[in-house]
Amino acid sequence: MKRLLFTTALIATLFTTPAFAAHKADVTVNGMVCDFCVQGLKKTFGKREEVSGIDVSLAEKRLTLDFKPGKDMDDTTITKLVTDNGLNVGGIKRE
Repeated sequence: MKRLLFTTALIATLFTTPAFAAHKADVTVNGMVCDFCVQGLKKTFGKREEVSGIDVSLAEKRLTLDFKPGKDMDDTTITKLVTDNGLNVGGIKRE
């Protein structure tokens, strides 16, 4: 009985570990002043296979990227893609 409980707990732990979950990057974007900037970021990051969702807030000057499970994008790549749109990165936080 103890072995069955241990095995069940182990299996439950494996399937609820954050390593299997999607994650996010919150990017503070300096220089974002109009909807053209918002649309440019959505178009640029929307082409990336790692990204499953994009939210751009002009009011908060924030870009939120949701990544597919098992996928990621390093800070250097995120920064390059933002600067290629004529904007600057103020900071990147990960969840």
